[in-house]
Amino acid sequence: MPEPVSHLVFDVEAVGDGDLVSRVHYPHADLAPADALERYRKELLEKKGSDVLPVTFVRPCAVAVAKVGPDGSLLGLSSLDAPRFDPSAMVKQFWDGWKYYRQPTLVTFNGRGYDLPVMELNAYRDGLSLPEWFKDTGPSYQQPRNRYNGGAHLDLMEVLSNYGAARLSGGLNLLANLLGKPGKTWMDGSKVQGVHDAGGDDEINRYCRCDVLDTYFVFLRTRVLTGRLTLEQEQDRVAAAKAWLEERRDEDEACGFYLDHWGDWQPPEND
Repeated sequence: MPEPVSHLVFDVEAVGDGDLVSRVHYPHADLAPADALERYRKELLEKKGSDVLPVTFVRPCAVAVAKVGPDGSLLGLSSLDAPRFDPSAMVKQFWDGWKYYRQPTLVTFNGRGYDLPVMELNAYRDGLSLPEWFKDTGPSYQQPRNRYNGGAHLDLMEVLSNYGAARLSGGLNLLANLLGKPGKTWMDGSKVQGVHDAGGDDEINRYCRCDVLDTYFVFLRTRVLTGRLTLEQEQDRVAAAKAWLEERRDEDEACGFYLDHWGDWQPPEND
């Protein structure tokens, strides 16, 4: 029997599939994958002011997952398919793990707009069958992919932006900083492609695990906000998570880096 896991907090970093870009956008140009990707990113930058690739043209290069217990405690943190980081293997391990732990709630930041589509489209590409996730019978609000089904997927950006009614300027970086946690310190999504091209998938996966830790602590605070945890319970989980990271500091560079940039949340002063 698997250990009880109520939530899987995860993050995906992805890079462009130059071969697919070449075949779809430039079928008669005879471009090498790297050249096609460079050309497409330049066109996106000129047209939209950003060279971020659509989810349809990316493959994951990092998938980090934290296991969370029913009481909100941190149980595990890993990068899938380390040290190979094969895209197909990471996608399969992710969905197999979700099923193995009896379909716990997925927790993301902007996962509805990015991480989950990446994992769904790559499952399609690799021929995986996910009837438990794509269940489309019964009331729509009970279907896992329903936007408002927080029992299947809890997108913290949706929660804190009132489902898109307000713009959450600053994103995960701001929310983590409000809690004293590191946020974006040495990398962000815009640098992933370049680091990957330079052979830096280990570095990307360390960054991805740190993003998951930020997401986990933001998740805990939203549990206070929504009344699932008291503030005292949240602070107990935070302290336990810090001790958990300390135990793994020497074996996991992400844990060490996160602790080196750790800050404690300070409650407001009352007159």
